[in-house]
Amino acid sequence: MTNRTETRQEETHFRILRLLQENSNMTQREIADAVGISLGALNYCLKALMNKGQIKIRNFRSSNRKIAYAYLLTPSGIARKMELTGRFLKRKVDEYEQLSAEIKILRREAINADNENELRSRRRVRSTRAG
Repeated sequence: MTNRTETRQEETHFRILRLLQENSNMTQREIADAVGISLGALNYCLKALMNKGQIKIRNFRSSNRKIAYAYLLTPSGIARKMELTGRFLKRKVDEYEQLSAEIKILRREAINADNENELRSRRRVRSTRAG
């Protein structure tokens, strides 16, 4: 079983790979904003993905004369994304099931509390009428 840091890193890498597969021409700032991490953290992740052979980075000149980059998933990156997709989906389904169970319990508690409050109110009304 992975620890929280590894799980968070896996989820971050999954989100980055997913974004890059959808749009390889996103800027680093756009990717960082979409993933919810700092630009420095994204740079670190991109280097790690590149070092693992999961992405290739190509540079080119954009229309406004700035150097732009294209981030391309390698076959290894596509395979890794598929692997991470399965894990990510399992975690989210598990979280959903836990939340659903907790919501059922909370609803029962809320209904019971409402019923108890209603009973108390009725008792008060009866006792004031009797007195």
